[in-house]
Amino acid sequence: MAPISDADAGEVLTVQRAAFVSEAAIYGSVDMPPLTQTLAELEAELRSESGLTARIDGRLVGAIRYVEKDGLLLIGRIAIAPDMQGEGIGRKLLESAENASTADEAELFTGSLSEANIRLYESCGYVEHERVPDGDGTEQVFLRKRLREG
Repeated sequence: MAPISDADAGEVLTVQRAAFVSEAAIYGSVDMPPLTQTLAELEAELRSESGLTARIDGRLVGAIRYVEKDGLLLIGRIAIAPDMQGEGIGRKLLESAENASTADEAELFTGSLSEANIRLYESCGYVEHERVPDGDGTEQVFLRKRLREG
């Protein structure tokens, strides 16, 4: 694991798009921010957020982005190269982000149809906190995990 940098932006965007194609298939739409985000938008995000990358033999195979706000670690855009999914990379990135944080609690979200994501997050100690309707019959599922006692 290494801190994410501006130099990683192109590779992160490529992995992100590849990773979220399967999510788009689940929801029947490619109109989702991880797929429509431009390189310039991603570069701007990297300047305002923290993140980590995972590489194997120099190849970027995963990335996670996060920001701390009001004692809460907000985790976003966990992306794992499709051929590397299921190998524990997402779990390791998530644990590394949690360990790098001084927040008392972490929060992340996924879509209600993303059952594999929900199972992964629950197996990492996250519990459902809130569901927000997306207006298309699906919901955003917010999950939280206590990192340390406040």
